[in-house]
Amino acid sequence: MDVYSNVSCIKGVGPKTKKVLEDCSIYTIMDLLLYFPRDYKEYNSCNNFNEGKDKEEVIVACKAIDIKKDIRIPGGKTITTIIFTDGNNNIKCKWFNQPYIKNSFMLNNEYVLKGKINIYKNEKMLTNPKVLKEQLWGNEKNIEPVYPLRNGITNSTFIKLINEILKKVEIEENLPEWIIDKHKFISLNEAIRNIHYPKDKSALFESKKRLKYQELFTYSLKIAMLKNMRNTSKGISFNISDSLKNLKEKLPFQLTEAQNRAVREILIDQKKPVVMNRLVQGDVGSGKTVVGIISAFNIIMNGYQVAFMAPTEILANQHFEEANKILEGFNINIKLLCGSISAKEKEAIKRDLKEGKIHMIIGTHALLEDDVEFDNLGFIITDEQHRFGVMQRSKLINKGENPDTLVMTATPIPRTLALYLYGDLEVSIIDQLPPGRQKIDTYFIKSSEKNRAYSFAIKEIKEGRQVYIVCPLVEENENLELTSVEYLHEELNNKYFKDIPTAILHGKMPSKEKNNIMNKFKNGEIKILIATTVIEVGVNIPNATLMIVENAERFGLAQLHQLRGRVGRGSKKSYCILIGEVKNHITKKRMETMVKSNDGFFIADQDFKLRGSGEIFGFKQHGTEEFLLCNIVEDIEAFKLAHEDAKLIWKSENLLDKNIIKYIMKRLETNTRYICFN
Repeated sequence: MDVYSNVSCIKGVGPKTKKVLEDCSIYTIMDLLLYFPRDYKEYNSCNNFNEGKDKEEVIVACKAIDIKKDIRIPGGKTITTIIFTDGNNNIKCKWFNQPYIKNSFMLNNEYVLKGKINIYKNEKMLTNPKVLKEQLWGNEKNIEPVYPLRNGITNSTFIKLINEILKKVEIEENLPEWIIDKHKFISLNEAIRNIHYPKDKSALFESKKRLKYQELFTYSLKIAMLKNMRNTSKGISFNISDSLKNLKEKLPFQLTEAQNRAVREILIDQKKPVVMNRLVQGDVGSGKTVVGIISAFNIIMNGYQVAFMAPTEILANQHFEEANKILEGFNINIKLLCGSISAKEKEAIKRDLKEGKIHMIIGTHALLEDDVEFDNLGFIITDEQHRFGVMQRSKLINKGENPDTLVMTATPIPRTLALYLYGDLEVSIIDQLPPGRQKIDTYFIKSSEKNRAYSFAIKEIKEGRQVYIVCPLVEENENLELTSVEYLHEELNNKYFKDIPTAILHGKMPSKEKNNIMNKFKNGEIKILIATTVIEVGVNIPNATLMIVENAERFGLAQLHQLRGRVGRGSKKSYCILIGEVKNHITKKRMETMVKSNDGFFIADQDFKLRGSGEIFGFKQHGTEEFLLCNIVEDIEAFKLAHEDAKLIWKSENLLDKNIIKYIMKRLETNTRYICFN
């Protein structure tokens, strides 16, 4: 069986199942094998019912001895009860709304049941147990994979399909033997089998160890390859324009030494005849955008075009306004290209861009459309670059002839991690804030004291200020018990803000509606904005002086720092109030860190040490670079080993080592995930 065959070749996959699998981004057998469980259920294999404890998942061999008459309960529902014995003890098994289930059993026949024990009025019972008709996972039958589910597909369907594949496929090894020996890895074939159906906890650990390394090693090889390409790719050698002096003199503020240093590093790169690929890493409000615009100005003065891509229309609009303000008087044509612009205006912009009449285009994903063409693209700036996929960034780069690239992030990344994640980039760090940026006083209070926060919000509004209130969810979720935007909006309006203009903002809203709300907030028509983290990266609102975060313990430190950076952008004193519950010492430490520090790099380092949930960037690392298993915080030691091994292979003269590079890179062309196999 070829792992690149379509899933339709698997027994039991018809058109309906094929469509559901495709909705899960599963198109080939390889995709299915790389659709790893999100969790595992461990069952206790019991010899008798007495061994099972309340709420414990068990597997037990037993015999059906009595089938009771179905009982109807209010609401038209039924309870089906069958009595089983393990030879010494009897137990009731109950199924709800499954009257047909009794047709699956015959008296005095033996079955293996799997389910959860419940004790009700001192009587043990199994509720909705399943019958194990065949062994579908490890030898002990006690660890069951739990897959991410959507669109009605069941966990048992995944178990059956993957089991069917593993009967017919043998996965070839693709790492050099010296690496496998060095780290004492199990084979790739064994790792893939045990990640789906682990024989025991030890087998699962060894499987994850191997596959995590595989991801990080392949990623590190890609980084090494990109760095090699960058160092050898012929780029455009730009002159340092004399007009830069005029631009700096016209700025209404002094650049910080950190900004000046970043500009110098970028200009030196621009002058070189090789492609620039630089990351500007700076704290919230450190002035990265100005550095980018000055860098873009030099490119434009050399007769080339600049593309500036931002993840949201709100941010693109902000950059557009700032670029126009800074470059005013230099006869530079700057245009904005976003989804909300009319079709007629888009057509005119695209025509002028292709003819070279536009010097700088600022936009969102709209810049990636096939009909967006440049006359001579020389420079690309990508803001909040982690929000764009590798393929998206590559698509923009391919619109020019080896243009220089500058990527910017407001998320301070621990230096140790940056070395491995961005090894292909040169890094400029802006570690100073411009004069006038005030320290934001931060406080943490318990949920029971939230009245204080909202009373303070009313005080700020009466003084003419504006307020952000952030919570983690859009709608109520009883399982998580978190405050939702819609519920919170209703509660606060009824209790505190009856006569104050408020609005909600969340990611599920259409772009046009989001932009309209943000513009009203910016113009002062809305005084209180209740939002999700959609405002984490947003427009400057100098009049917003208070950020309140509900359920603060649910956010990563870096994300809380990003949210806090939405205020303190004007001349007025600003505040951040974190509302939440301290449930353990780690939460306490994290909240203490936010209260005592405004330094994003310090906070990132603390996040790195404390968290380990994959949210060091304020977003889930899983999936960001197509990592399937790795958590770059928890797996930093594995990342270090993989990084060193990748460097050794890249420098190796060994033909077999060179072949592994060609092999893995070929796989990456067709499959962006970092676990590749035949």
